[in-house]
Amino acid sequence: MDLLQGTLDMLVLRTLAAGPLHGYGISKAIHLSSSERLEIEFGSLYPALKRLELKGWIASKWEMSEHNRRAKFYRLTPAGRRQLRQERSKWAEFVSAVARVMGPAPGEVK
Repeated sequence: MDLLQGTLDMLVLRTLAAGPLHGYGISKAIHLSSSERLEIEFGSLYPALKRLELKGWIASKWEMSEHNRRAKFYRLTPAGRRQLRQERSKWAEFVSAVARVMGPAPGEVK
C-alpha cells in the first residue's frame, strides 16, 4: 500500500515513541503494526530518518544490535514527542475530512 506524502515521518515518530530501534526494526515494527499492509522501502526510510534527525525530532547512536552487530539506533527526542502530538492532531482532522467526503452521496443508500 502506498503512503501519503508526509505519512512516513509520522509513522516513524509513532514507532519510536515505544522506544529506540534501528532502521530495520523501525521498518519491521511498522509492517507488523499495520497488519502487514505497509512495507517501508529502505530507500524511503533512511532519507526520512536523516530528515527527522536534522529537524531534531529524533537522535541516533551506534550500538550493538540483538544480532551482535553495530547498528544505528534512533530514539525520539522531546521535540519529536511534541511533533508527534501535532501530527496525531493533524491526522485526526485529515481522517475526519476524508470520511465526510467519502460518506454516502446525496440520495445514495449506505
